Amino acid sequence: MSLRHRLLPALLLAPWLAACGPSDDLDCSRYDFPLSPPPASARHLTCSSTACGDGLNPPTSGDHCADTLRCQVHDTEPNRCVWLHNLEHGHAVFLYNCPEGCPDIVSTLDALRQEAKVGSNGVVRALVAPDSRIPNRVAALLWRRAWVSDTPDPQALRCLLQLQDAEAPEAGLACLP
Repeated sequence: MSLRHRLLPALLLAPWLAACGPSDDLDCSRYDFPLSPPPASARHLTCSSTACGDGLNPPTSGDHCADTLRCQVHDTEPNRCVWLHNLEHGHAVFLYNCPEGCPDIVSTLDALRQEAKVGSNGVVRALVAPDSRIPNRVAALLWRRAWVSDTPDPQALRCLLQLQDAEAPEAGLACLP
């Protein structure tokens, strides 16, 4: 069989396979991710502080810890002041509130986390962590933007990820793995 005949099936399938990508048919017009007001300040606090954020639940900006979290899936609840600094750097933060456990939600959030922008060090710039204080089971955050629900909506979260870095004061910074 000639090279031309072996490549023909792949060439015929290429447009069909390309049409199956996660961002195709992404109609973001039905989602609204309004900006919260600019924070009064966004200064660094000690990481033991709990006086961080913008007063929203979950917070999307404001005073925060000087450290950031690693961009990975966390299984213990971190101090909010730490992941707020991740938001300032343009990282996406996916939170879940499942005291009884929810491996399916965590798995979905991790899959979506891996669709976030990649930093100059090759690390995906997003993290997943538990947060017992969010009002719903799921929250997805960017600097000054939040989406909350009781179930992850992959399309909504992909639309939110399209806004990654849009408002972040220190957008595009790499994240530790």
